[in-house]
Amino acid sequence: MGFIREPKGVDFIIQSEPLTEKERIEISQFILDYKLKKSKTEPKKVDKKSAKQLS
Repeated sequence: MGFIREPKGVDFIIQSEPLTEKERIEISQFILDYKLKKSKTEPKKVDKKSAKQLS
């Protein structure tokens, strides 16, 4: 195999632009909603120590 060379004028290094405050808030809200939805559908696991403390 040989090396892949970049064509002139093309840069294969990708650097994403920083998120805006609005995008940051939207992503955080989506993650929070997803976690809340997931925790409601899946029962929480209770270990033996916690169960004894609740009794």
